[in-house]
Amino acid sequence: MSLVKPSHAGYFCGQSVVELAERLRAGSLTSIELTRAALDSIERLNPTLNAFVQVDAPVALAQARKADQLFAQGVDLGPLQGIPVAVKDNIDTFDYVTTYGSAHFEGHRPSCDALCVQRLREAGAVIVGKTLTHEFAYGPTGDRSLQGAARNPWDSRCMTGGSSAGSAAAVASGMVPLALGTDTGGSIRIPAALCGVVGFKPSFASVSLEGVFPLSSSLDHVGPIANNVEDARLLFEVIAARKVAPAPEARPLRVGWISAGSFGPVDAEVDRQVYYVALQMFGDALQPVGDLAPLAAAMKDTLLTLQRAEAYDVHAERMLEAPQLFDQEVRERLELSQEVRGWQYIRAQAAQAQFKAVMAQIFEHFDFLLSPSVPITATAVDAREVRVGAQSIDVRAAVLSHTSAWNLTGLPAISLPAGQVRGMPVGLQVIGAIGGDDRLLQEMARL
Repeated sequence: MSLVKPSHAGYFCGQSVVELAERLRAGSLTSIELTRAALDSIERLNPTLNAFVQVDAPVALAQARKADQLFAQGVDLGPLQGIPVAVKDNIDTFDYVTTYGSAHFEGHRPSCDALCVQRLREAGAVIVGKTLTHEFAYGPTGDRSLQGAARNPWDSRCMTGGSSAGSAAAVASGMVPLALGTDTGGSIRIPAALCGVVGFKPSFASVSLEGVFPLSSSLDHVGPIANNVEDARLLFEVIAARKVAPAPEARPLRVGWISAGSFGPVDAEVDRQVYYVALQMFGDALQPVGDLAPLAAAMKDTLLTLQRAEAYDVHAERMLEAPQLFDQEVRERLELSQEVRGWQYIRAQAAQAQFKAVMAQIFEHFDFLLSPSVPITATAVDAREVRVGAQSIDVRAAVLSHTSAWNLTGLPAISLPAGQVRGMPVGLQVIGAIGGDDRLLQEMARL
């Protein structure tokens, strides 16, 4: 499923962290060299792609120098030691300004790292900078931020998707081999799919959210963006502070294909391409799931209620005191969020529990569920309507349509590169059972 290199390609484009780690330990490569390669790629590509919102070369090189010194002393902190990593700008870092993509926090410098960043440092990774987030991570397009719009490495006229916009663009373009993102309705998987890389949303609460600016407390997740599944696993193991369990003995898989239309309109070419890749991967194990449309519609309504209520709780004082500092689209979403009633939120919480139970029953019959990650290819930056077949639909609703249900139910889900349609990347989404992160990662790495 590898793609040719994008139009804008840096040093790490398509590179394997596993292989880079082997070279570091063999002494044929240093962390200083890798970090300089990252900085050089950022300097060359970022003016076009706007993936990074802050980079500090002396800070990054000091981390790399320390990693090399530890190697020289025979100290090995693990496979990410000396590897450049980018961190989304809604995740706290004590040594980099963290704005959450908003004028409300322009120039803000956190007092300490988020726990996931602390774990990266303890593993010897080199934090090279912060990547663009849609303002407060409240948008799936990645083109509404204090720092502007991130742009797609395959065509800089197009959006990356969001809200982990800069992280996906940074990895897809080869500025860095790994990046951290967050995912509340698809914010890792959407840009990963539209930029042609791997994006993994773990099971709910499997990675700590301490030090991550909240969007929706019952839906937020932290996870990796990488060139391949094995690299995503390495980053997941660090931020989850545990090893992925070995894969069980291979046995026939039961894989369900979610039919086009269940979660909304799908571009016919995208559906054909992603289904073709799914067939190549799973063959006769791939079976139709059945009509999930009624379930999907109810899940969407429940998620919107939870997200709106919880997002407004986070921003109520800012909306009262300085609403003009929000991007207009984000402010409008928060104004809608204000309308959610207490009884609606309580009912949505009860419905969320019911949907989790329904999905547990479905996964008694399947090991994985499959669908396109995103039902369209990347649209132009700032586009808000897109044609899908005979329909004109909202871009934001389209890109979220196939991903958000798995935030509501807390299931692990990964977007894998699945080729191209009309010259732009598309992704295959694979969803696992609750708590099935290890099996999902191991099986996808094996295929």
